[in-house]
Amino acid sequence: MSPDARIAVDAMGGDEGLAVMLAGVARARRKFDGLRFFLVGDEARIRDGLATHPNLTAASEIVHAPDVVTSDEKPSQAIRRAKTTSMGVAIDLVKQGRAAAAVSSGNTGALMAMAKLSLRTMPGIDRPALAALLPSLGETDLVMLDLGANTECDARNLVQFAVMGAAYARTALDLESPRVALLNIGTEDMKGTDIIRDAAARLRDATHLPMTFSGYIEGDRISRGHVDVVVCDGFSGNIALKTAEGTARFVADLLKRAFRSSIRSKVGFLISKPATELLRGHLDPNNHNGAVFLGLNGLVVKSHGSASEVGVSHALSVAAKMVRDDLTRRIAQDLGNFEKQAA
Repeated sequence: MSPDARIAVDAMGGDEGLAVMLAGVARARRKFDGLRFFLVGDEARIRDGLATHPNLTAASEIVHAPDVVTSDEKPSQAIRRAKTTSMGVAIDLVKQGRAAAAVSSGNTGALMAMAKLSLRTMPGIDRPALAALLPSLGETDLVMLDLGANTECDARNLVQFAVMGAAYARTALDLESPRVALLNIGTEDMKGTDIIRDAAARLRDATHLPMTFSGYIEGDRISRGHVDVVVCDGFSGNIALKTAEGTARFVADLLKRAFRSSIRSKVGFLISKPATELLRGHLDPNNHNGAVFLGLNGLVVKSHGSASEVGVSHALSVAAKMVRDDLTRRIAQDLGNFEKQAA
């Protein structure tokens, strides 16, 4: 990563407050030597918070923003206040070229609207998509997109999502040729809507891209480790994501109830504690935090609003990897190669 590269952090966004955001930045700083930041928000409060993180002082520049986008604020309202909010100023630093990426734990809808309006979509991309890393039984996590940015998509959109998702997987998961699949109601060729079948046909013909099209995948196979990138429209993706998160919480709560049900169960918990801790860590959303808006003329990462220090650090790590591997250039190059082949 260039020594001049900086990540703009919306220090005031998120449910857990400034202290957790700064702790996460400090953790990321220790992980990535040379990583530097713009800390955007209330200057006096940020300066006071830095007193407990001396390692950040020399690596950070405070950019004052007097206002904060609230969690329940409508995107249209937030856009009108973009120039004075910590979220809007962080994105604007990317637009100006002063920051290589922006990270926020704030309002998702507002962040998407601000980022799209300020940075615009890349040439050849019709719509940006929200992508995230999800746990998998494979050797790495998997990338899934779109997770809610676009409720309705045509075949061209899905193909673009596949190209962007594969480029992101090469960066985030260090894969040379990610396995890409379309989320569908079955794996047979005739299954699904005309849009999904059309997108599949186009992806099967894309033989010169650094990806392997694996056809269709059903919802119950997403995390089995058979593919690296799952592509869908934002409506289906958001439902699948929320269902998976709910199932993970259900399993965790069920285990807690079972282990507390009797003395024998409590003894069994002590014996199996290493395994349950491994499971808890694998399912902990903080260890997979950092959704990415792909397809914009700039890098923007959405951290979960309730992310812990570890989660914030992970989101910043995602941003650092994208900057290091110049993800925007990769997407543009892959998309250009696909369009040349399709012509």
